[in-house]
Amino acid sequence: MKRVLILILALWGFLFTAAAKDNKEEDRKLIDKVAMWQIDHYAKVKHHDLAWTNGVLFRGMVEWAYYTDDARYYDFLRKIGEKHDWKFLKRLYHADDLVVAQMYIRMFEKYKEEAMIRPTIARVDSVVANPSTARLWLGAKRWSERWSWCDALFMAPPVYGLLNRLYPEKHYLDFMDREFKEATDSLYDEEAYLYYRDRRYIPKRERNGEKVFWGRGNGWVFAGLPLLLETLPKGHVTYQYYLNIYKEMADAVVRCQDKQGSWHASLLDPSSYPAPENSASGFFTYGLAWGVNHGILKGKKYKKAALQGWKALKSYVHEDGMLGYVQPVSAAPEQVTKNMTEVYGVGAFLLAGIEMLEMK
Repeated sequence: MKRVLILILALWGFLFTAAAKDNKEEDRKLIDKVAMWQIDHYAKVKHHDLAWTNGVLFRGMVEWAYYTDDARYYDFLRKIGEKHDWKFLKRLYHADDLVVAQMYIRMFEKYKEEAMIRPTIARVDSVVANPSTARLWLGAKRWSERWSWCDALFMAPPVYGLLNRLYPEKHYLDFMDREFKEATDSLYDEEAYLYYRDRRYIPKRERNGEKVFWGRGNGWVFAGLPLLLETLPKGHVTYQYYLNIYKEMADAVVRCQDKQGSWHASLLDPSSYPAPENSASGFFTYGLAWGVNHGILKGKKYKKAALQGWKALKSYVHEDGMLGYVQPVSAAPEQVTKNMTEVYGVGAFLLAGIEMLEMK
């Protein structure tokens, strides 16, 4: 009897492993489908190639290229970079115009071609040598020169982390640490463990009386922290600072997830925005899965939340590969429909997909 039981358990384990492997293969095909849909429809994208919207897509795409080693993705990104000589839009200090550098640096790490990174070094060195003294308040003079809106913490800090990994002697982290802390002191709510989009939203309230915490804006921050932490030496003086914020946010993110596995445009008033919002959901799923995979988020609730988030995200991919329910460009919670898509939603989906494929 004991031998039969052992054989049954062994068979069950084999079948479970085989089923899990089949699911991973199906997931990989789906992620490819979403990525290729976006590439095939890229000519219809209305944003400038170097706009922040595409910069977020490119970060997801370059990581998917690394994961798959598929020349189609590298070729797509190389064409973008070469078309613009690996340069930027004109706003020297604006974080939105820097995010494309994340792709440039990752391409440089792959190909070691100096042309890919030279303009990035020139721009960042100029900012560090001549830091802005503008106030962190939208509407203040030259406000966009500082990280005065929470999305900026995805756009810019990972660039400094990547550059520091290549050139630690330049002390890029000194500047980044100072700017990140000032932005956090300005925008982070230490009771909710979430970020206001910018200071204008601190006194505002949702219809249900809750504070206004934008899903996508917090998704940007929560995804930007792992991207930054991956580049920092664990002995760096502020590593624990970023890790603590990440852990605090992880608990808040899990609490805001709905029963179907999604997050909404407003994190604390989902009933006013009942549709899922998949740029937020993609980045929250990515951030949670990353923490589970790296042994940082150890409770069962985190893995469960990541699995539910991924299941929900997959259910909103259209038959042709288009990802639906992505809020258009905005600065606050708005209504979303199944036929709304955006490039940054795809970038978030690709990052989430990689971590879910890695999850054991």
